[in-house]
Amino acid sequence: MIRQIGQVMLYVNDQDTAVKFWTEKVGFVVVADQEEGGVRWIEIAPTKEAQTTFVLHNKEIIAKMQPDLNLGTPSIMFYAEHIEDLYQDFQAKGVKVGDLVMMPMGRVFNFADHENNYFALVEK
Repeated sequence: MIRQIGQVMLYVNDQDTAVKFWTEKVGFVVVADQEEGGVRWIEIAPTKEAQTTFVLHNKEIIAKMQPDLNLGTPSIMFYAEHIEDLYQDFQAKGVKVGDLVMMPMGRVFNFADHENNYFALVEK
């Protein structure tokens, strides 16, 4: 029986730039940064205590290991509080954001990372 989502794999062109984006602009923390056999594993999350984390994988290395794998970004929605403050903070940090709109589930906006992968935030 599946109990929870543990990790979401994000395939990026430049792991160091991805870490910088997620930590400096979005406010995530690095949970782990390890390398073994030429594969670097960088785990990030909103907090060290978060139950679900992202793993930033080098897209080129993963493509060589598993050529049939779809390396596109999954659709990911984050839950947040004080979404208006977060929206303004992202804008001030130069993060590409969409409009802050009201949807049936609450106020929502999209944002893009440094590689133009899009994510969504909803106020919960």
